Amino acid sequence: MNLKHLHKITDAFGSSSKMPVLFLGHGSPMNAIAENEFVQGFRNISTEIEIPKAIVVISAHWETKGTKVTAMEHPATIHDFGGFPKELYEIQYPAPGMPELAHEIKNITKTSEVSLDEKWGLDHGAWTVIRHMYPKADIPVIQLSLDYSKNPQEHYDLAKELASLRHKGILVVGSGNLVHNLGMVHWQKLNENFGFDWANEANDKMKKFILEGNHQALINYSKQGSAFNLSIPTPEHYLPLLYALALQDDKDELKIFNDEPVGGSLTMTSLKIG
Repeated sequence: MNLKHLHKITDAFGSSSKMPVLFLGHGSPMNAIAENEFVQGFRNISTEIEIPKAIVVISAHWETKGTKVTAMEHPATIHDFGGFPKELYEIQYPAPGMPELAHEIKNITKTSEVSLDEKWGLDHGAWTVIRHMYPKADIPVIQLSLDYSKNPQEHYDLAKELASLRHKGILVVGSGNLVHNLGMVHWQKLNENFGFDWANEANDKMKKFILEGNHQALINYSKQGSAFNLSIPTPEHYLPLLYALALQDDKDELKIFNDEPVGGSLTMTSLKIG
């Protein structure tokens, strides 16, 4: 990296007041165009946050071999789903990228090699929620991938290395769902606040661990019993929570919002740290 690029990074990321961190339960892609309590929750939480210089999203929907970060100037809006109404596919979220932030993340992560990506863009784990928070699409957004070869502790340790971003005006957002079992969705109740007993049990236990600051129990989720196993049949929607929790410090307040189950086997529970 040349000296000019280093100066550009320094100018872009001067110190600022500490930003909060979010975990957002993103749910169905239809939330991009819906008007419901969850969309309003996303809007409301944005009013409690200083306008960020940029946003880093860790989305359930970008899994890679190795850790990658988007580094293009103009990330594409990715419609990574099928079978939805035409109007959903017509939505664009033309937020700019921020290559200098991608380089900053590459430079501050030491436990893992982070590679720069020019191909991905913004998947629906990112744009379907961010567009409600910042509808003008005028804040740079980049994504950090989930390395599917890492275990939960390794994801948590990597996330801790991003802590300095909070002091540089960067909003870090984990986007997934605490409870996410599509194979057991009660489709007739997808638009209702309904949860199976096991889903409610796991969600309540997760919140208890979060409020207690018991991160180790959440990292070791596979040891928490059958309700957790049903709620997390695959890890990709759960792991973004660990990225958010890893950035918590002792002075941060916690706020839980959008705390409702839908379709029996999904929860929209979201979290503001700080």
